[in-house]
Amino acid sequence: MSVLVEVCVDTTEGLAEAVRGGAGRIELCSALDLGGLTPSVGMMQRAAGAGVPIYAMIRPRPGDFVWSPDEIALMETDIEAAYSAGLQGVVLGASRPDGRLDTDVLGLLIARAAKMGLTLNRCFDLVPDFSDALEQAIALGFHRVLTSGGEKRAAEGSDRLASLMAQARRRIIIMPGGGVSAETLAPFKGLPLREVHASCSAPVLASGPVVDFGFAARIGRRTDGARLRDLCAALADPGLR
Repeated sequence: MSVLVEVCVDTTEGLAEAVRGGAGRIELCSALDLGGLTPSVGMMQRAAGAGVPIYAMIRPRPGDFVWSPDEIALMETDIEAAYSAGLQGVVLGASRPDGRLDTDVLGLLIARAAKMGLTLNRCFDLVPDFSDALEQAIALGFHRVLTSGGEKRAAEGSDRLASLMAQARRRIIIMPGGGVSAETLAPFKGLPLREVHASCSAPVLASGPVVDFGFAARIGRRTDGARLRDLCAALADPGLR
């Protein structure tokens, strides 16, 4: 069975490059340097015809995943916008102040996303009890959990990822994400991978007035089709099984 590669993008150029490079699904965002925020309605509409499933990140601001009533209302509207644009799914997350999943808020958001694919975002990596949180995600009806196994990079969380996959028993997809590339797959050898999440990006240097005025970071990232193709080839290697 081939492993699906989901690529996160935040520009139209990145979207086109990811599709050309063989992405099986797109996580559509803005502000990837902040972990990904909700894309604009225009970006959603533009991406809808890309030819691969598109999941919109629904996250109205950077920081934690403890949402105010106003933010929850905004997220509901953004979910409706994603559905109206013709996108296939949404990426959601909500936490209680102690880090546990906020199942009440998640249930409300999921109800707005009826008939759409559902990914639980990396708020999962902040939970105090991964086993309990996984069962909550399954009960809520999520189709997959994007997680690094509670570590900054998925390769460092491979032991917990293995445990989560065993617990899931194919009731839900555990999708490793966080620094995943062709060069970091060794710790995943032998895991029953079904999907992985990656940026497949390369650094880009900027200079001149756009940097001086604060309109761009001096070092940014850009989706790189070659890195995506390398990742797909590495995942297809029988030696990884």
